[in-house]
Amino acid sequence: MGSLNFPFEGKPEAGETIEVAPGVHWARFPLPFSLDHINVWLIEDGEGWAVVDTGLRGPETEAMWHRLFAGVMGGRPVTRVFVTHLHPDHVGQAGFLTRHFGAELWMTREEFLLARLLCLDVRPEPPPEAVEFYRRCGFSGEMLETYKARGFGNFSLGVTEMPLGHRRLADGDTVEIGGNPWEVVVGRGHSPEHACLWCPALGLLISGDQVLPRISSNVSVGVSDPEGDPLTDWLQSLEAVARRVPDDVLVLPSHNEPFTGLHHRLQRLAVGHQRRLDLIMEALDEPRHAIDLMGPMFRRKLEGSDLMLAVGEGLAHLHCLRRRGLIAREEGADGVRYWRRLVAPPMADAQM
Repeated sequence: MGSLNFPFEGKPEAGETIEVAPGVHWARFPLPFSLDHINVWLIEDGEGWAVVDTGLRGPETEAMWHRLFAGVMGGRPVTRVFVTHLHPDHVGQAGFLTRHFGAELWMTREEFLLARLLCLDVRPEPPPEAVEFYRRCGFSGEMLETYKARGFGNFSLGVTEMPLGHRRLADGDTVEIGGNPWEVVVGRGHSPEHACLWCPALGLLISGDQVLPRISSNVSVGVSDPEGDPLTDWLQSLEAVARRVPDDVLVLPSHNEPFTGLHHRLQRLAVGHQRRLDLIMEALDEPRHAIDLMGPMFRRKLEGSDLMLAVGEGLAHLHCLRRRGLIAREEGADGVRYWRRLVAPPMADAQM
C-alpha cells in the first residue's frame, strides 16, 4: 500500500464500536453486495451522539442500530444525523434515525434534493429516454431487454422515508460537533456535492467515499446528466482536498479501514484514472462504441449492475478525454454513438 498506514488491527464487531479518537467511534454495518460493509461514525455530542452516515435500509441494519442504542451509546439520543452523500448505503437509515430521535438531517443541498427526487421516481420499467441512453452506448437488443427487466427507480428500496427538510451543509462551512469545529470539504464526481468533514483539532478527516484506501469510488455518467463530465470534477476535487487538508490526518473512510497517508492516496487515485484514460486512447485504434471499451478498461466479465456501473464509468472517461480535445464522438445512421481519437495515444508517442 505504499506509504499508507492502518493503525487499527481489528474491525468493529456487529453492534460494537472502536474508539478512533477521543469521543469518536467507528461502527461497521453489513451490505448485501460484493463491497460487504459500510463504516459509520458516532461522535459524542453534548447529551447524545451525532451520527455520520447511516447504513442501508433493512431489518438487519435497524437491529444493529438498536444494539448500539442500548450498548455503546448508553441509551443517549442521536442529536444530529450527518450524511456525506445520497447513495443508499449512506442515507438509507437517515429517515429512521431522524424520526426515532426527532433529530435533524444535515446534508448538502444537491445531495438532499436528488435523494428526495430519486425516492419518488419508481416505475415498473425504464422510461424510453433511459433505454435510448444505453442503446446509444452500443447495447444489443438482448442487453436492453435485460436492462428493462430490472425495473426503474430501485433507489427507494434501500432508503427509509426521508424527512421533508434538512439543515444545509455547504463547502467551507464550519459546524461544531462534540465541542470541536469540523470544516465541510465538498468533493464532486462520485456524487454531485459530497461532504467530507475535517476536524483540525482532532486531526481527523471523515472522507465518505471521496477517499478510500483500497478501492476507487465509481465515477459515472448516467441518465440524469448524460452530457456531464464527472471525472474532471473528481480529479479537481482530489486536488482540492490535497490543498485544504494536511497529509498527517487520520482518514475515516466509508469503506475499508481508517488510514494515514492522505496525500499519497489522493495521488494514487489520480494516477489510476489517468491509466484508464491512457488505456482508452490505446483501444481507440479504430472508432468504437462505448460498450466495446469495457473489455480494455476492466478486463473481466461484467454483468447486471456491475455492467451498468462500468458503462457509466467508461462514459465518464470518454467525456473527460473529449473535454481535453483528444477524442471525438460521432453518431451512426442508427443513432448509436461511436468514439474516435484525434491524436496518437501516449504510448505510441513514446515509441516514436
